[in-house]
Amino acid sequence: MSYGSILAKLRKEKGYTQPEVAAYINKNSRKKYSFTMVSHWEKDVSLPPVEKFLLMCELYEVKDIQGTFRSIDSEYHNLSKLNELGKSRVEEYISLLSGNPLFSESDKDDIESPRGYIKLYDIPVAAGSGSFLCSEAYEEVEIDKTVPDDADFAVRVSGDSMEPRFIDGQIVFVKEQETLDIGEVGIFAMNGDAFIKKFGHSELISINPQYEPIKITEFDSFYVFGKVVG
Repeated sequence: MSYGSILAKLRKEKGYTQPEVAAYINKNSRKKYSFTMVSHWEKDVSLPPVEKFLLMCELYEVKDIQGTFRSIDSEYHNLSKLNELGKSRVEEYISLLSGNPLFSESDKDDIESPRGYIKLYDIPVAAGSGSFLCSEAYEEVEIDKTVPDDADFAVRVSGDSMEPRFIDGQIVFVKEQETLDIGEVGIFAMNGDAFIKKFGHSELISINPQYEPIKITEFDSFYVFGKVVG
């Protein structure tokens, strides 16, 4: 399960609504969030900032974060097995990383700046076997500065044939266009199925070498939905 789906499962098990979760976060945080951002996080459109993630874990009474979200026994992921020298090295690394904006949170990074909404299609595009991309099966989700400006819609990847670049359950953003250059990754419809693949010479190519290219012939019904831009 993805982080978002686990958050949604925990919320429902505790009987909270998304507005109630947002209210709890706002009560205990200096930044204000609407329930749409909770929905955003639960649908894996984006990851919640660390403080908000910990507040939700607190609300849902999560005792073992590693076990709950990563299915890892916490016994093997704590500092209890380190001596004082080892613990001091960990503190040194934390200090170094916190000084790097790539790894640390700042007020600038923590500010959510929604800039509108985009269509997220409910039926995932196949990164393996394929499924039809229904033009009416979508919801509008809030987007922020992390979403490319030229994105027109979003879809969810299904399968592993585009790993490691695109993983199962990942949301990708697409610029709507009818043509692609060789080597570009796009969303395609072929004989009623929808795929995320790399465009090749008369074939659709998977990044995962375990999958053979899908040949495109003159007898196939073929259409380009758009180019993956993020």
